[in-house]
Amino acid sequence: MTTAPRRTALDALHRSLGATMTDFAGWDMPLRYGSERDEHTAVRTKAGLFDLSHMGEITVTGPQAADLLDHALVGNIGGVGVGRARYTMICREDGGILDDLIVYRLQEQEYMVVANASNAQVVLDALTERAAGFDAEVRDDRDAYALIAVQGPESPGILKSLTDADLDGLKYYAGLPGTVAGVPALIARTGYTGEDGFELFVEPQHAEKLWQALTEAGQGVGLIPCGLSCRDTLRLEAGMPLYGHELTTALTPFDAGLGRVVKFEKSGDFVGRAALQAAAERAETAPPRKLVGLVAEGRRVPRAGMPVVAAGEVIGEVTSGAPSPTLGKPIAMAYVDAAHAAPGTPGVGVDIRGTHEPYEVVALPFYKRQK
Repeated sequence: MTTAPRRTALDALHRSLGATMTDFAGWDMPLRYGSERDEHTAVRTKAGLFDLSHMGEITVTGPQAADLLDHALVGNIGGVGVGRARYTMICREDGGILDDLIVYRLQEQEYMVVANASNAQVVLDALTERAAGFDAEVRDDRDAYALIAVQGPESPGILKSLTDADLDGLKYYAGLPGTVAGVPALIARTGYTGEDGFELFVEPQHAEKLWQALTEAGQGVGLIPCGLSCRDTLRLEAGMPLYGHELTTALTPFDAGLGRVVKFEKSGDFVGRAALQAAAERAETAPPRKLVGLVAEGRRVPRAGMPVVAAGEVIGEVTSGAPSPTLGKPIAMAYVDAAHAAPGTPGVGVDIRGTHEPYEVVALPFYKRQK
């Protein structure tokens, strides 16, 4: 039996704007409203408005909430200050990545874990199971929030016109409760685009009012609604991993070049510690494949799963690929053998349907905003 996709609180609004909708992780989500390129460029140069209500919010509360999260996740979550956020991961006992997460510390004994839509249930189940023996409660809050993001260089000005919250004092990866256009919100300076921006967690009943207020506030500075398609090209240019592509249960954070998120120095045991220590040692002595950037010399676009080749041998695999509106060329992220991972390595190509197309190996990210 197939169940109908879930709809966000903004579903009717997306349809009224003429959005092309798609089933994403069991949700009906806007793919694009008009041109993907225009939406991408708006976020890079002005601002874009996103509905991200498919993301999975899980609240963890109680006297041992920090201890539970330190045990369940690879990061040092007890060390996150109230009002701050941390990028981290949840791994299996064998070190395989179950999901990458952002964890917000809302109060001394209250955290919000934000999981990817496709993994929300897996993360919820794992946290619930790992909570055994801790004086803490794990709560599924997916239906308690709508999530609206405003991203791009004009986003601080747009948001400032609608709130008296101290946005200037709000650092990257911090969040504070406030009111935006009369709507109570958690205002977080986070995003998945490589630009400055904010993610606003609100009650679903307030989502439409907030979306309309942001739309009106951004009219004069080029804000447009943006779909998931440009979100993917934006995060790809910024070298940000996507679960199911750069991150999977077959890989540890060290395989993904993200070993920095694993905090062995934190007190107590955590799920996957032994396996991750072994993975860290392997990465030092005999590095596995490395995640690199590839920039096309031609026009053909690489896609996930295509082989990366050198001298007729397969040396890796593309994990994500797309035309880059900012670079004006096709780009890809790929895992390649360490011997071919250095920027400028000659003779590297992608096998696109039998033709070896030449690609330049580059360091990630492809794009970094000017501060």
